[in-house]
Amino acid sequence: MSLTISFAVLFAALLHASWNAMIKGGGDVLLDTAAIVAGAGLVALPFIFVVPVPAVESWPYIGASVTIHIAYYYLMINAYRSGDLSLVYPLMRGVAPLITGVLGIVTLREMPGALNWLGMLLISAGVVALALRTVHHSPSGRAVGFALMNALVIAVYTIIDGTGARLAGDAWAYIVWLFVLDALPFTAYMLVRHRAAFIDALDRRRTRGLVGGALSAGAYAISVWAMTKAPVALVASLRETSVLFATLIGARLLHEKLTPRRWAGVVAVVLGVVALKAA
Repeated sequence: MSLTISFAVLFAALLHASWNAMIKGGGDVLLDTAAIVAGAGLVALPFIFVVPVPAVESWPYIGASVTIHIAYYYLMINAYRSGDLSLVYPLMRGVAPLITGVLGIVTLREMPGALNWLGMLLISAGVVALALRTVHHSPSGRAVGFALMNALVIAVYTIIDGTGARLAGDAWAYIVWLFVLDALPFTAYMLVRHRAAFIDALDRRRTRGLVGGALSAGAYAISVWAMTKAPVALVASLRETSVLFATLIGARLLHEKLTPRRWAGVVAVVLGVVALKAA
């Protein structure tokens, strides 16, 4: 993985942490998520007139990704409703890269080296250590179940999009069409089941939706582009440093305490990034 790609993915991780912080600071997970998904579709829409049409071979992957993202949103929303963000988020983001690494071996014939595996393990362990805080009650088994299922979903759509972008002939074209089409099912669902609340949220949270949508689309666009230039599993691991950025943002802006365990997580993530770069 070149230095340029590494820095690009780290920047994508920062964008990812930023839009997740917006959802964390919102009042309703469903409405905030819906507004950002719709916002991402609106932000991406003008670019379909700029980018080329993706190659025909990539369209089944776009369709599969849109379909599996429905499961992703469903599991994410239910996980957040069932348990603390500090429990759910690290399980989803920390476990997914390891599953991606295994799926990459099977589907893409990408075999990470020993140093790559060490880097991915360090990042995953660091992500969990960074984001998990002391839970003052027994963790919800339902929340853990939703989070772990979503980790699998994240790994699957990562492999799908990494493959589809390579077949598209233009990674930016793939991601633009993906975000435009991805917004349609969720928006349609919200209009059918929660029309009044959704329309009100789009009006009152339009800035949050557009900014969050732009950050979301930008973060994933960079990641998908990087997957066409470097092994998918390595990109997937490096982008989960978003939790590191979220931790630093929380410590700086929200005055959240960095415990010894979380400092250990910071060190593990940094060492993991160094291992991936040195491999």
